[in-house]
Amino acid sequence: MIRIAVAGLGYVGTSIAILLAQRQSVVAFDTNPARVAAINARRSPIVDADCSRFLAEKPLTLSATTDPAQAFQGADYVVIATPTNYDPETNRFDTSSVDLVIDQAKAIAPGAVIIVKSTVPVGYTQAARARTGFADLIFSPEFLREGRALHDNLHPSRIIVGDQSDAARRFAELLRDGALSPDCPVLFTGSTEAEAIKLFSNTYLALRVSFFNELDSYAMIKGLDSGEIIRGVGLDPRIGDHYNNPSFGYGGYCLPKDTKQLLANYDSVPQNLISAIVSANSTRKDTIARWVIDRNPRVVGVYRLVMKSGSDNFRFSAIQGVMKRIKAKGIEVIIHEPELNAPDFFRSPVVQDLPEFKARADIILANRLTPELDDVRHKVFSRDILGRD
Repeated sequence: MIRIAVAGLGYVGTSIAILLAQRQSVVAFDTNPARVAAINARRSPIVDADCSRFLAEKPLTLSATTDPAQAFQGADYVVIATPTNYDPETNRFDTSSVDLVIDQAKAIAPGAVIIVKSTVPVGYTQAARARTGFADLIFSPEFLREGRALHDNLHPSRIIVGDQSDAARRFAELLRDGALSPDCPVLFTGSTEAEAIKLFSNTYLALRVSFFNELDSYAMIKGLDSGEIIRGVGLDPRIGDHYNNPSFGYGGYCLPKDTKQLLANYDSVPQNLISAIVSANSTRKDTIARWVIDRNPRVVGVYRLVMKSGSDNFRFSAIQGVMKRIKAKGIEVIIHEPELNAPDFFRSPVVQDLPEFKARADIILANRLTPELDDVRHKVFSRDILGRD
C-alpha cells in the first residue's frame, strides 16, 4: 500500500481520506482533537451521509492523529486540505495553514509528494515552490459540495492535477482507483492554470446563482411569476434547468471567498463582470431585507442558518447578511437552528423549541422550504421557487 497523509479533517480532507483509505494506508492529521477522535471511533466529523456510512461499514485503512510527525513520517503523499479564509485586509486568501503544513511535511517527510487541495490564490504553487525550494509540490483542485463531499469524490465530474509529472499522474490514478465512477475526464495542466480553473469554476457558479436571483428580484418587485420565467428560460438547452433555484444569495465556505479572490487576481486586468458578481450578492441581500422591513414586523424569525439540506455549515451563509440589515432597523431577530448549541448568535436569541419559535415570529425567513413550516406557511417568506437546492 501507498502511505498517504491527509492534513485537515473538514469536508475536503475527510472525504478524500475516506476515498483513498479504501485501497491505501491513510493517516489523517488535524489540530482539533474532537475531529481526530471521531475518525478513530469511525464516526464522521462532518455532516455527510456517505462519509458516515463508509466509516461505519467499509474496511478502511484509516487512522487520525493530532501529531504531525506521526501523520507525515514515511508518507509517499501528503494531501493538504486545511482552510484558507479570505482576508479582506490583505485582499487575498490567508494561506498560513497551508504554508505551515508544507514546511512540516518537507521537514518530516522530505521524500513525499505534497498535494495541495486547499483553495489558493492564482500563482500560489509557483511561489511556494520558490519559497521552499521543494519541487514536488502540486495543486489539485477539489469540486465538492458540502454534505455531498464523498459522493462527489466517488462520482467525480473531473479530476484536475496541476502538474505533468509521473507523481501527478500517479495521484490522479489513486483518485480514480477509489472512485465508483472512474471514467471521468482527467486533465493535467500547469499549476497556475489549475488554480485558475478552481476560482473561475466557482465564480461561474456564483454568476449563475446571481443571475437567477436577480431574475427573481425583478419578478418579485414587478409582481410576476418567477417560477414560470425560470422554467421558460431553462428550456433553452444552452441554459438548462439546473442550478437555477432562487435563494437569499450565494453563501457557504467557497463561493463568497473564491469570487473575491478571483476579483483580487484581476488587479491588473480589465474587467466588469467579476466585480458585478461580487456586488450582485450584496444587492440581493438588500432586496430581501427591504421586502421584510417594508412589512414592519415586530419579530423576524430565521429558520435555519444552514442554507441547504445535508449540511451543518453556516459560515458566511447569505441569511446572516439579511439579518444584519433587518437588525440595523431595530427589528428583533430570533433564530431556530438545531445545529447551533448556543443561547444566541451575534446577539440574536436562539429558540430551539420550534412551536415557540413559530409563535413568536411575525415573519419567518426560510431559504429553503420544509414540511416543518407547513402549518405557518402564511407567515413564511422564502424564494425557494422550485423546491430544491
